[in-house]
Amino acid sequence: MKEKIVMPLWTCCLFIVVMNTTMFNVSLPVIIHDLQITSELGSWVISSYSIGYALSTVIYSRLSDRIPIRKLLTVGLLILGCSSLLGLFAHNFALLLTTRILQSAGAGVMAGLGLVIASRYIPVERRGAALALISSGSAMAFGLGPIVGGLISEYMGWNGLFAITVLVLLALPVLLYFLPRETANKEQPFDLIGAVLTIINAITLLVAITQRSWVWLVIGFASLAAHILYIRRARTPFVNPHVFRTPGFTRLIIIGFCVLVVNLGNLFLMPLVLADLYHRSALAIGLLIAPGAIISAFCTRYVGRWIDRYGNMRFMLIGQGMLAAVLVLFMLGLDWSALIITGGYLFFSPALSASMASLNNEASRVLPKNQIGSGMGLLQLIQFFGGSVSVAVCGLLLHAIPGVSVKEAYHVVYGCLLFVCIISLGLTLWHSKTASLAKRNVTSVPTGRS
Repeated sequence: MKEKIVMPLWTCCLFIVVMNTTMFNVSLPVIIHDLQITSELGSWVISSYSIGYALSTVIYSRLSDRIPIRKLLTVGLLILGCSSLLGLFAHNFALLLTTRILQSAGAGVMAGLGLVIASRYIPVERRGAALALISSGSAMAFGLGPIVGGLISEYMGWNGLFAITVLVLLALPVLLYFLPRETANKEQPFDLIGAVLTIINAITLLVAITQRSWVWLVIGFASLAAHILYIRRARTPFVNPHVFRTPGFTRLIIIGFCVLVVNLGNLFLMPLVLADLYHRSALAIGLLIAPGAIISAFCTRYVGRWIDRYGNMRFMLIGQGMLAAVLVLFMLGLDWSALIITGGYLFFSPALSASMASLNNEASRVLPKNQIGSGMGLLQLIQFFGGSVSVAVCGLLLHAIPGVSVKEAYHVVYGCLLFVCIISLGLTLWHSKTASLAKRNVTSVPTGRS
């Protein structure tokens, strides 16, 4: 594989795919106004894409054990491109939501297969840099998405946002030319029933949270129980239970969940804070958030090398420590100035990039080679499910806290995100200590008496 061509181009495509979330974050106030919907309903424009993206990510990852990557990439990008064309004509909420769900069904191919390709075809000594490059694409999208979304919304209307996603089709012929040619592994079955149950689990639990419905919560837990029973009986289940037996992998899953809760929750809140408290336009919001993404992109070339040289755990700890510090600043200082958002995101974005790159690299390190596809796919599913839940819950909390104004609610919600970040940081410390002890036990040589 021509990694010097494939990985940068893949990162550019991933940048567009992830930016498809943050562009709509900035335009969400305009969409809510134009379609005359509530903020809770509007949050589904973000949540539907995030949860669909998460589910399709793990599905593409699992299919990569059976179907060649080139075929999966072709299907995914065609779905994404065609649904984006449909979005240009979405002038009501039903069609907009349908388009976002269809987009997410194709978008997951970039995230799902990116980590699989890096883990499968790039040597360990260079893998950290490759994963950091991929993470930088996401980090840049999270930061530059607002300014791109603001510009397009300002001059073309929010329907114009769908035109950006069509650009990924231009990369398809180049990627197909340089990607390795694989043969189908028909001996590796795909668990369709397990995939359907996974989708039902995610959707029912998310609906239960967003609708505050005990009925949906019961349905969600019932489907989860049914899925667990099915996994115990299935010969090759969609969710591979063996990955949970890998030492430390469960902790990494929880850490990834928490980090995406913090990230997507913050990305959902920042544009609303700037619009509600400081009355900034979509373009101004993008300009205030963009510098953080630029700093993150600049740091990426160094972060990947540092991870390969100094190890994953150091940067997981540094990154999450910086995330916690920024959340403290946001929780206490939102009323000071709009520049608090700009200044805080200058540190938040590169800290997130370092956290995600080191987390993914650590997961690829602890997983056995034959479990990388299923393990990395499951990790991303849990991560983006956490992000979807975060957006939905943040949207609810802004208007659901009794006796608290929306202005005060922002401080409360940022406090909740800080609490999640502290939990993640504690788990990272635990994992670091456990990994260090395990490494010491492996490398130590007992000495006998002479």
